Amino acid sequence: MPLMPVPDHASILEEIKTVRRGGIVRLRRLEVPSLARIAFALAPADARPAAVPAQSQSQSVEWLLRLAVSRLGGGTLQEAAEYTLGLTPGTRDWPGADRRRRAAELYGVSIERFRKEQEAVVLDQVAEQVGRLARAALAERHPAAGRDAAAGDAAHDDPADPAVSARTHRLLTVPAHGRTVPVTLHVHPVDLLRDVDVVVSPVNTYLALPEAYKSSVAASLRRAGALRGLTGEVLGDPIHDELRDWATARGTSGRPVLPGTVAVTGSGALAGQGVRRVYHAAVAVPRAGTNDYDVLPADVTRAVAHALELLAEEHERFDPPLRSVCFPLLGSGRGGLPYEESVRAVWAAVDAELARGAGWDIHLIVRGLAPAGLVVRMLTEYAGGSVDGRVDGRADGRAGDMSGGERSHPLP
Repeated sequence: MPLMPVPDHASILEEIKTVRRGGIVRLRRLEVPSLARIAFALAPADARPAAVPAQSQSQSVEWLLRLAVSRLGGGTLQEAAEYTLGLTPGTRDWPGADRRRRAAELYGVSIERFRKEQEAVVLDQVAEQVGRLARAALAERHPAAGRDAAAGDAAHDDPADPAVSARTHRLLTVPAHGRTVPVTLHVHPVDLLRDVDVVVSPVNTYLALPEAYKSSVAASLRRAGALRGLTGEVLGDPIHDELRDWATARGTSGRPVLPGTVAVTGSGALAGQGVRRVYHAAVAVPRAGTNDYDVLPADVTRAVAHALELLAEEHERFDPPLRSVCFPLLGSGRGGLPYEESVRAVWAAVDAELARGAGWDIHLIVRGLAPAGLVVRMLTEYAGGSVDGRVDGRADGRAGDMSGGERSHPLP
């Protein structure tokens, strides 16, 4: 299923409108050949069947749309796109009219005005992101052909930056303390994470999770970990409930814990994606009388160090043992910590663990190309300008074994 030539914007937009009308739940019956071609091109090479069955095609197209929508930058635009296309949890089977009404409410306009104005902008922006993914995939596979196709994106993406890729996983080889360490960089929303044992989630010092409909890392994990019925209704909120029980058991319910504290819960429905534990890192200190938070880099470093200590304590209790852990850029959301300071604070604790010979599979996750590029550049600086990067073609994004050096936590 060749990608060349890249489908034009009008074709992509028309097929996205088809999905809007029919809904995600009917993808198997919809004619969306351009979206299917792009999704096929973005799939790992070893995961491409010779002929894509209808069910696999529908799953791939849904994944592509989720990826494109995740690149809208959050806010009302992204939330409206999620409702419009039925990507919000519980809306898969909503009629198009109901999805349109909910999206119109986000903008505070009438349904008819939304249909004529905002909806056109929302779908056009999704189509633009799909097109950019397609052009990046073409440039990666066919550099000569992709050079012209990607030219329109040059003002936004730096092709020389190794973090700029249509792929959602990138394996970086980082020299550290006499050995090379693979670090997997994920460039996608955290709720798409798969086959990573532990994910670290930022939380405030009251261990109060945000509402599941919000867009933060903690809210996304809570939403993805919820137990749902056949029609999407929430049957259980295990991550929230287990975190509340953790606080109650330690006598801290309703009271703040020390910044840098890490609470441990299961992963709820995320276990189906291979995520087994969620470590809640208390790094955000609420500012009295406001809706704002203060985050200190030292607290981020302390929380990451505590998370790695917990991983060492817990890893043998599981079968197979825990060995991989994923860190977002803690404190860089509502906490307001600049990306650069968050990367530096997270990596300070990781680097100290690597200096002791630890052999964990380290993963970092960001939502956009700008912070991804920053992560690569900063790791390159730490390594003296010698970080290697390659696209990880495996669907799970797992890094290979770490080589060299004694391991303080021997892993199987």
